[in-house]
Amino acid sequence: MNVPVLPASLIENPRLDRWIKFQPDRTVRIATGKVEMGQGIVTAIGQIAAEELDVPLDRVAVLSGNTTHGPDEVYTTSSLSVDVSGGSVRLVCAEVRAKALERAALRLNCSRDELTVVDGRFLQNGAATGQDYWTVAAEIDLTQAVTGTTPTKPVASYKVVGQSVPRVDLPAKMSGAAFVHDVLPADVLHARTLRQPNRGATLASLDEAAIRKAAKGELQVVREVNFVAFVSPVEGVAQAAAVAAQLHAKWNNLRQLVPEQQEAAWLKGQPSDDRHIGAPPPAAPPKNLVQATFSRPYISHGSMAPSCALAEFRDGHLTVRSHGQGMHPLRKNLADVLGLPIESITAQHLHGAGCYGHNGADDAALDAALIALRLPGKCIRLQWRREEEFGFEPVGPAMLVTLHVDLDARGRPADWTTEIWSPTHVQRPGAGTGFLLASEALANPPPEVAPFDPTEQRGGGGTRNALPIYDVPAHRIVHHLVIRPPVRTSALRGLGALPNVYAIESLIDDLAARVGEDPVAYRLSILSEPRARRLVELVAERAGWASRGAGGAGKGLGLGFARYKNRAAYAAVVAAVTVEETVRVDRIWCVADAGLVVNPDGARNQLEGGIVQAVSWTLKEQVRLDDRGIASRDWDSYPILRFSEIPEMQVEFVEAAGNPALGVGECTVGPTAAAIGNAVNHALGIRLRDMPLTRERIVAALA
Repeated sequence: MNVPVLPASLIENPRLDRWIKFQPDRTVRIATGKVEMGQGIVTAIGQIAAEELDVPLDRVAVLSGNTTHGPDEVYTTSSLSVDVSGGSVRLVCAEVRAKALERAALRLNCSRDELTVVDGRFLQNGAATGQDYWTVAAEIDLTQAVTGTTPTKPVASYKVVGQSVPRVDLPAKMSGAAFVHDVLPADVLHARTLRQPNRGATLASLDEAAIRKAAKGELQVVREVNFVAFVSPVEGVAQAAAVAAQLHAKWNNLRQLVPEQQEAAWLKGQPSDDRHIGAPPPAAPPKNLVQATFSRPYISHGSMAPSCALAEFRDGHLTVRSHGQGMHPLRKNLADVLGLPIESITAQHLHGAGCYGHNGADDAALDAALIALRLPGKCIRLQWRREEEFGFEPVGPAMLVTLHVDLDARGRPADWTTEIWSPTHVQRPGAGTGFLLASEALANPPPEVAPFDPTEQRGGGGTRNALPIYDVPAHRIVHHLVIRPPVRTSALRGLGALPNVYAIESLIDDLAARVGEDPVAYRLSILSEPRARRLVELVAERAGWASRGAGGAGKGLGLGFARYKNRAAYAAVVAAVTVEETVRVDRIWCVADAGLVVNPDGARNQLEGGIVQAVSWTLKEQVRLDDRGIASRDWDSYPILRFSEIPEMQVEFVEAAGNPALGVGECTVGPTAAAIGNAVNHALGIRLRDMPLTRERIVAALA
């Protein structure tokens, strides 16, 4: 007998009642540990449940990110929500549907084969029975563990999955009622912090009188060692106090950085934890070695709204509402820092204004909780300032990527080494990988964390997409995990996929040029995977590649391709650019294969959002450092893509052909960056290897 392989979420949360509940208002509540960050996952989970149960979508209520009532699915990351959480919900609903039909058959004294489900009602040979899920729900034992053995509905019978239904989270967001920033309980107290400049910095003095004078209103100062917060019933008073505090605080043990540390090139030669992945080193010296180095700088999440959290400590119980990406991990991490029993903490997810990755949301939650414990019975609303968000959130790591490729007699890769220098891409709090920021300012700060990066089995961090998808007889990764970067780094959309795909796809174009071949034809000559070939051919056709021309006149057309993590969704992208004083992306074509697409409109939005973010990263974004730390703390010093600069986009999915769902949220970022780089090369006849592709770098390359 074959034992079914359950999704990880079901293994960790096996009881049916953690996932599903039939409610008195004749709705069915589906719980997920994954949270909504603009990717439409709450809508998609609802569609999956409605499909498998055969209930109307408007009678499915999805509960997301609630530590009291929902499953622990750790963090919402890595384009896994539809695959893992959606897959779990599908199996749970299939099993509950079967159990409900068994109970209905007993009530009706009929064969289960005589029963069908229509809009949540049970019909016997097509006739109404008066029975439905809610009449038999009390007789279903939902404390049982899911087995995963009940067959799910065949894809051919789907009516809800595969439809572009409107996203349920958008109306409240459009009306300003959805975000944690918009929640204002009665008698709420607003809070801001004075941030510890760096780990180990100690507060030598704080002129509270001067701060109160500048605040001009009712103000409480909460201080615990090197953690300082300003609390007021008037938000402007707390804000003014925090701004003034920077001028009236003196710190010892301040770190000293140099601007050179902001560049990826600085990473080479720094102390590192080195690892070798893949094929052993080649036995013979290379015969026709090509080497090229590419880089990406540190980048910010650039969240549209700064981090925010609500916390209340009442009758010994702490309730925190946060826009972090994992409520169960946040609950545990708060318990560890605050010394509270985990049962005395509830964490609930509320929407935040933009973040794919580990920004300051979890840190803001601890800030709010620390204040709430000092002011019990009060609801504390803690919001970071814009300069605080830019200056103290974890940033996306800089990466230096050198490719060493030995070519065969036909100019095709025979041996491939991707060598990477990068800080860690994962410092989420807990499990020995990271910590909540304010814990460093308390009396007993946590010990420094040894750098960690995910294994290839988990998709990799700095090594994500470092192995080419092309047919190469031998390939390997040499990963230099830099131990002490100048700034705090952690997860940002796609982790290392973008710089690795940028490097690989740039070199593929250059290898094609070495043998005088068209880049698309060259790719197809070393790409045997049918699904991959199909996308490259289709996107070239959509973009009119056949009439591309020689280039070199300031206009270019470039292609980039990858399969995210080499196992999730495929994306092929062509970019058309114009290079004058700066690079302008005029148009993007994208063809993707995401297997089964639950909500085509929502998934298309993910492709388009990834394209827009990749354009911004490739052309504009870089964290700047000065002697104290991050210097780019506003939108002038950290520019991002403007609405007026968003290119025209043509985005489509190929048919699923019965394939399972593949994670789509991050699949376009790497191919888009690579397509732009290749288009600029086509436009100028010059390869730009360092991102962002700024005017200064173009001028330097031309010179």
